[in-house]
Amino acid sequence: MSEEVKKFKITIDGQETEVAPGTTILEAARQIGGKSVPPAMCYYKPLETSGGRCRTCLVEVSKGSEADPRPMPKLVASCRTGVMDGMEVKNLTSEKTQEARKAVTEFLLVNHPLDCPICDQAGECHLQDLGYEHGVEQTRTEFERRTFEPEDIGPYIKLHMNRCILCARCVLAANQLTEKREHGILFRGDHAEISTYLNKALDNDFYGNVIDVCPVGALTDRTSRFASRVWFTKPMNASCSCDKCSGKAVLWMKGDEVIRVTARQDQYGESEEWICNSCRWDKKDVKYWNIEGPRHIDRHSVISLNHYQKAADEPVLLDNPMAKQISTKDEAQAEEQK
Repeated sequence: MSEEVKKFKITIDGQETEVAPGTTILEAARQIGGKSVPPAMCYYKPLETSGGRCRTCLVEVSKGSEADPRPMPKLVASCRTGVMDGMEVKNLTSEKTQEARKAVTEFLLVNHPLDCPICDQAGECHLQDLGYEHGVEQTRTEFERRTFEPEDIGPYIKLHMNRCILCARCVLAANQLTEKREHGILFRGDHAEISTYLNKALDNDFYGNVIDVCPVGALTDRTSRFASRVWFTKPMNASCSCDKCSGKAVLWMKGDEVIRVTARQDQYGESEEWICNSCRWDKKDVKYWNIEGPRHIDRHSVISLNHYQKAADEPVLLDNPMAKQISTKDEAQAEEQK
């Protein structure tokens, strides 16, 4: 009979949980949930070796462990730092963490163009969320923004290198999902860019997933460019019979029209199951799919607001600050009392 593995206790923003040895601080925070979860622009759980590049997940470790209670001298990347027994971490409650995250956000926006009004990623962009929370009104840099010439990487994917933050998610996805990768990071330093060798087009049954893993608008779907704002569409869970993938996807619909097809993602924007190119582009018609019902968007987003879904026990403030809308749960209790 094998011995039971002892779990480590970790406290994040005053909330305690137990995790298995080898768990990172970020995954421990996700186990707790809520606003104590650090943001992540490069970490992507389904992709091996992801993380450690963007530094948006920096946290303060105020207590290393029970054995060595000394605080860590510097902020650490929560996606790459393992949990120790008795560790105490500060995320929201740390001024140093918030200042560092604000600085990282400013750094990411140094070269990023302010084209949210025309970007297809607007409304589901992680950098847009960070910019809204930690961004400043104007840049402090005096240099011109880095720009790149447009590059054609195929008929289905649009590469907008000016928006890229070099998180390398797309490269890792191509490495781990396909047998042959045609693109990667070329050059070094401030000249680094995502590109294909000799302008070769991407060609593989699963390369469309690089669109889903991109946290910004650097890689977008050509077939749905400028078709509709994401908050004007309704995400629907759907499935089909496919011999290449599970056939489980999300249809983004406007009326009866399928604007685009994506993989199903969790509250952190990470794909639950990869889908093939055939499901993504060859089946953009309702007749190919079995519609299962509306897709609940877990992460805070404009996609979830003013739509068909609302949390049953979530009170909504009205125009009158003294008034309060009765939730569905309260209404049900009132009916029972009658």
